[in-house]
Amino acid sequence: MTVSLLEFVSQLLSSPVLAITVALVLGVVLVNGWTDAPNAIATCVSTKAMSPKAAILMAAVFNFLGVFVMTMVNASVAATIYKMVDFGGNSQEALVALCAALFAIVTWATAAWWFGIPTSESHALIAGISGAAIALHGGLEGINGAEWIKVVYGLGLSTILGFAFGWCTVKIVEMICKKMDRRKTLGFFKGGQVAGGAMMAFMHGAQDGQKFMGVFMLGIFLANGQADVNNFEIPIWLMVLCSAVMALGTSIGGYRIIKAVGMDMVKLETYQGFAADLAGAGCLLLSSVTGIPVSTTHTKTVAIMGVGAARRLSNVNWGVVKEMVLTWVLTFPGCGLIGFFMAKLFMWLF
Repeated sequence: MTVSLLEFVSQLLSSPVLAITVALVLGVVLVNGWTDAPNAIATCVSTKAMSPKAAILMAAVFNFLGVFVMTMVNASVAATIYKMVDFGGNSQEALVALCAALFAIVTWATAAWWFGIPTSESHALIAGISGAAIALHGGLEGINGAEWIKVVYGLGLSTILGFAFGWCTVKIVEMICKKMDRRKTLGFFKGGQVAGGAMMAFMHGAQDGQKFMGVFMLGIFLANGQADVNNFEIPIWLMVLCSAVMALGTSIGGYRIIKAVGMDMVKLETYQGFAADLAGAGCLLLSSVTGIPVSTTHTKTVAIMGVGAARRLSNVNWGVVKEMVLTWVLTFPGCGLIGFFMAKLFMWLF
């Protein structure tokens, strides 16, 4: 099942509830753009391989390509997010709970951005809708354990493989270039940084774009009173819309996160930035083709940690790492609780 652009516009004009839901979903996508998408281009900006404006433009293009190509090839990440919780039953109450979850995600992400901490909107999205589903059903019946376990797998995968890929990739690069004149390799690695940033932006779209489009489709179906849709097809107009809003978010507030990830955590040389991008993109590709939803923030930052630690552990600013890890740890209970209480409040008010 899918929704054409004309059908969507017609429904949007006639349904204030759908308009509010769409505004909240796009708000979450916008916040993802300024807090999550900048991780993809953090290294190529920090090593001065690209200017921030050029990198943001490149990220916008490749985010869209990632959304479009991966959704055409394998839309399993969107399906996983769509089926992770049960918003079935009363479609009106389910829609209210979903709106509450989206409000919680925007609140959490904006607070993290204000402090310059690269939080994971993937984790916030999962926690927020899970908390709202628990509030809706009054227990864990609203949680689909088979789909939720993929999140646990993704958390472990992005942490272990991201760090390991980063460590191994930079070691291989150093071994290959050991006897080369570093000045002669600078041009190659600058070009490699641009390609690596493009790959990361592509994979960010492939992962995060699918997650939010899955929630977008859920909101449309619930607003139309369809609480039992199990199979759907993501329309091209929705891919374009989500990519454009994500790019807008990156252009608004991305530099804070670029600084935290690409400059404050580890001081990277050009070849190290290339290795971090290659490692992060490889880990995200593996996750996307297997349908496991992972955090692009989590994956990219641990890949950078692995690259920095390959030289020596003191290369990594562990104080910044501690702040990031604490935010990641608090995201599940924090955003989950906000989603739960906001859902209870919204259901009581509406």
